[in-house]
Amino acid sequence: MTTPHTPHPHSLPSRLAKPAQRALAAAGYTTLEQLTQVTEADLAHLHGIGATAIGQLRQALVAAGLSFAPGN
Repeated sequence: MTTPHTPHPHSLPSRLAKPAQRALAAAGYTTLEQLTQVTEADLAHLHGIGATAIGQLRQALVAAGLSFAPGN
């Protein structure tokens, strides 16, 4: 019997649209911790990342006790 895969607690949200998932993967972002090193504005420049994806990522970060890097 196999056990269901439990995502890492700081994994990126699985409900992100596929273009956003691809954009993050192409930029090397695979965990929420990595997103603490980037600003929302920088992420928004990635093709495939829009306001909805930023909001979902922000919610996931807050739930994990994390946040995006502060903007300048």
